[in-house]
Formats: sequence, C-alpha cells, structure tokens
Amino acid sequence: MKDGKLVAIIAVRKGSQRIHKKNLKPFCDTTLLDIKIDQLKKIKIIDEIIVNSDWDEALQIAKTKNVSIFKRDKYFSSSNINGSIFHKHIAENTPEKYKYIMYAPPTSPLIKIKTIENAINTFFNNNENYDSLVTTSLCKSFLWKNNKPLNYELINTPKTQDLPDIHILNHAICINTRNNQIQNSSLVGKNPLLYKISNMEALDIDEFLDFEIAEFLYKKYYSNN
Repeated sequence: MKDGKLVAIIAVRKGSQRIHKKNLKPFCDTTLLDIKIDQLKKIKIIDEIIVNSDWDEALQIAKTKNVSIFKRDKYFSSSNINGSIFHKHIAENTPEKYKYIMYAPPTSPLIKIKTIENAINTFFNNNENYDSLVTTSLCKSFLWKNNKPLNYELINTPKTQDLPDIHILNHAICINTRNNQIQNSSLVGKNPLLYKISNMEALDIDEFLDFEIAEFLYKKYYSNN
C-alpha cells in the first residue's frame, strides 16, 4: 500500500553524444520528451512530475505542459561524472516531501501506461518485502567473458530457452525511496523487486539504430492510441 508521496522524474540532458539532441529530435511527429510527459500525466497515482534538465528548450516544453521543472547545473549533465553521482544529485534535488522517486527516462518510449501503473501498484503492494523496483528483461544468450562461457558449460550446451534466467536492468522505470537513493547513490536499492517487461517495452534508445527501431515500432503499434 502506498505510504508516501510519489514523484516522477524525467531526466533530460542537452549534450547527448550518440544521437544529437536525442530527446527533442523529431520522433513520429512528436518528441521523446513530449511522449513521456503525456504518458505520465495519465497516471493518477503519481503526485507530481518534474523535468530535471540543463536544457532550456526541454524545460520550456515542461512548462507548456504544466509539469514542474528543475534547472540542473551543467556539471551534473556532463560526461565527466558517473551514474552514481548523477543519481544521488537527482534525489538530493527532489523535494523532501516525496518519500518515493520514480525515474522515468524519455528514452524508453515503448513502455505502456498500463505496465507502469501495474509496476507501481505491484511495488506498493509489496514494499514491505522490497526496498525498490526496477524494470528488467530476460537475457537468453550464450555469454562469454575472459574467453570462457559465463552461463553454461561447453560439455553440456543447452537449448537457448533452457539457459538460466539472467535479468537485464533496462531502467524503463525505477522506483526507490529518496533516502535510499541518496545514501546508496543508486536508482536501485539493495533488495529490489525485479519487474520483468516485454523486450519491446524494454527498448532503450541509446544508439541511432535504437532510435530507428523504436520509431518504427511506435508508429506501428502506438501512434493511433
């Protein structure tokens, strides 16, 4: 059961390196940022939406859509800091009235509203057993490291579907307490609920090919909705 306020943070930085201005690049007659804001506004259990960005254009879109903004210092949008520093910074600059932070990046446009709602409700119905939630997808691949297999034995090679379940954290959404995120400098707590979503919903736009695939799938399955 929900025992504190929940804020959704949409983190956007101007200096995306692999895809120039990725979050405001035209995407199916809109943008990734517009899609994420519009999506989260339909989820009633979220108490507030904050766009956290160093990018004035992104902050202006947030204002137009009547969601809150936080102007991020450029240092915390640079490529010179690691994820832990950034994640702690997000939590420290989220109002203390919020017990829970949901990190919802615009680079995951294919996760469905119903999936997010179900994940939130599942977490709050089990938050006595877990300290956080992160969306995952299953890896069913033959993995090697240091010239050796990681998840199977060469003398007993299984079928692909019989490989062990290895969860990939796709971070389409993460829910953590504000305090945990500050103390651990992580979007994920020490005892997370691994919430499996479909491979399509898990698609994260990192490279240009990801952008092309996501736009194709969004146009095919989502645009009319």
